[in-house]
Amino acid sequence: MSSTFPHARRSRLGYDVDEVEQFLGDARSSYLGEPGSRELSADDIRTTGFTLRKGGYATEHVDAALARLEDAFAGREKQKALAADGEDHLVSARDRAQEILDRLVRPRHHRFRRVSLFTVGYSAVDVDAFVDRVAAYLQGGEPVTADEIREIAFRPRRGGYDETQVDVVLDAMVDVILAVR
Repeated sequence: MSSTFPHARRSRLGYDVDEVEQFLGDARSSYLGEPGSRELSADDIRTTGFTLRKGGYATEHVDAALARLEDAFAGREKQKALAADGEDHLVSARDRAQEILDRLVRPRHHRFRRVSLFTVGYSAVDVDAFVDRVAAYLQGGEPVTADEIREIAFRPRRGGYDETQVDVVLDAMVDVILAVR
């Protein structure tokens, strides 16, 4: 039995061990630039998912490792972009940050598309409270870390914000934070 990460209790769900090990092997090969390896990006790492299995790897340990791995890939991507584009890379990140800010300063409860009253989405109150912090950060306020954005969880609400749209904007914000740090 593999022991890269602690396992969840046999009665609890965790990430499929084989899938995690395969992905980590692919990520290692990609990062090292091994011939024939699939090229992965920080975004690929952020959006990867694993099947849940009883007794699999404990999700919190794998998620923490994936966050560190994403940071490493993002740092490498930033270095490549700076080498290729110079300061234009930072201008691009600033432009993306401005696009995000333009959305986040919309009136509360109107920042994202709403789902129907018969569908569950993210609580608009929760999302608005969090994105107020992100907007304040973009305007020079208290820092918000990529980990805070990755780990935020919103309560479900009927008629709430469209989860996919909120997630896309938050993922873009993680990209911006990783690009400029």
